[in-house]
Amino acid sequence: MKLNLKSLTRSLCIIIASLLLTSVSYGQINLDKFNTIDSLFIEWNSPNHPGGSVGVAFKGVPIFTKAYGLADMGYLIPNNYGTSFNIASVSKQFTAMGIVKLHLQGKLNIDDDIREYLPELPDFGHKISFRHMLHHTSGLRSLHTLFSLAGWRKDDMRNNDDLLRFMKMQQDLNFEPGSEYMYCNSGYILAAIVVERITGESFADWMSENIFKPLRLYETYVEDIYNNIVHNYATSYSGTLKRGFLKEVEFWAYTGSGNIHSTSNELLKWMRYYYKPPTGWEEAFSMMLTVDPLTNEKINNYAFGVNVNKYNNEKWIHHGGSIGGFRAYAAAFPEHEIDIVILTNFSTSDPAEKVKKIADILLDKKILERPLISYQLKKIDTKFFTKYLGAFETENSPDKLFELSRRGDTLLYRYSGEKETRLYSANDSILFNNNKKIQITLINAIPERVIIMSDGKKSIWEKTQKHIPDTKELKTISGNYWSPELETQYKFYLQSGKLYGFHPRHGSFDVECVTKDIFISNSDFIKKIQIIRKGNKVIGMRVTNSRVRDLWLKKTVDK
Repeated sequence: MKLNLKSLTRSLCIIIASLLLTSVSYGQINLDKFNTIDSLFIEWNSPNHPGGSVGVAFKGVPIFTKAYGLADMGYLIPNNYGTSFNIASVSKQFTAMGIVKLHLQGKLNIDDDIREYLPELPDFGHKISFRHMLHHTSGLRSLHTLFSLAGWRKDDMRNNDDLLRFMKMQQDLNFEPGSEYMYCNSGYILAAIVVERITGESFADWMSENIFKPLRLYETYVEDIYNNIVHNYATSYSGTLKRGFLKEVEFWAYTGSGNIHSTSNELLKWMRYYYKPPTGWEEAFSMMLTVDPLTNEKINNYAFGVNVNKYNNEKWIHHGGSIGGFRAYAAAFPEHEIDIVILTNFSTSDPAEKVKKIADILLDKKILERPLISYQLKKIDTKFFTKYLGAFETENSPDKLFELSRRGDTLLYRYSGEKETRLYSANDSILFNNNKKIQITLINAIPERVIIMSDGKKSIWEKTQKHIPDTKELKTISGNYWSPELETQYKFYLQSGKLYGFHPRHGSFDVECVTKDIFISNSDFIKKIQIIRKGNKVIGMRVTNSRVRDLWLKKTVDK
């Protein structure tokens, strides 16, 4: 095997530098605060546990730099402060900077129609600009959710060419550009393709020479070879210490929306540039923080690849990312010149919450926690709750039902498409489940209404009549459905009086009726199904998931 001495030397320098930084950290931060921050990551140092790299800087000087856990569980190689991680969607701000740079050079305009550069895209009847794409207001279908509807599994390799091929077949947008915010990876991938077409260079090479090197980010790069061998690069895992960890298969070959590799130290430097930019970059970083209202004048806090809003009454610039088992979060508190970066290589690490807690510690803020629901059980005859049993609907989730039921002496609740969960009574008007963080307030005078507090969010639900379709109605829906946008087919069939869906690559999935001609499924790729009829005849359906809305499936065969 040929040894890459240059890469090896670079890795050793990073490790030595990280040790030096760690040693001076103790002298630059109050020891109590240092220990409190360190305690947030105790579990990451458990035996046989992945971990990550944590960096905190004040006025551009690192004050907390530590690494935890294993970078590779198979070979028991620990993470160090110079370990490189896939920063996933934190990459978007670098792609946005690439577009901003070309805009300032006059090679494009952020308000140009993207079809000027990608003429093969369909004319949706609305102009889609770079601004729309970078602010997530384009209305385009998003990469992963679109591919899942097409039958792709989570670990199928995908690249920019794959996305462009599907984009050329699209017939509809999720919404009119500029009217809504919906997170969309596709726009950033298309932006990377445009960079290549304008510059005549690969996205990776152009970003290296025009963004990373000029900004002294020498360990940050676009990884456009998904199975590349890289020194000092962490392996990602899913799972927990209790359940065990599994290695995540790397399938991500796309660029623009993700797949930049970097270190905590370099991201700390980058985040500071937002409020202390290098000479000659002032206009670019100022533009990066531009936010624009939606067409209805509502605020959209997503700027160019970063969120710009407040946490705990403090302005912050931030973004997170996840791919495979990698999780990343980078934040800057410009008014205090504090920057915080956490990069991890396991899926349950939750770096976003840890960044917030570190900020609270450093800024002497009371740590904001969601109020925990904690009630004491009081035994009440479940027959007392009979008048409340049934199905409820809410304006906040029009395609979802909430059901209260009783089995013997046990009270149960379920949301459409989910399993039943047990409820307990605190008194004659409060039902709860502390483990699920749910509280249901019953209004004695109005049994047709309940108030649900779930995971810190409040909603009002009104009793409704659940539609239960008979076999005849379900037979009219059964059959094969074809998507011209995705060139894939779904089958819906009856079995034992129940409707099921089927895709050759995903297998069968449950389908449940919510209201007349509205169904939901328990799958990850389809959430809502709206049956479309012409007279009494079913001619197709429109399916929706988190980032694809009303995709048309035409019925091709009646049963």
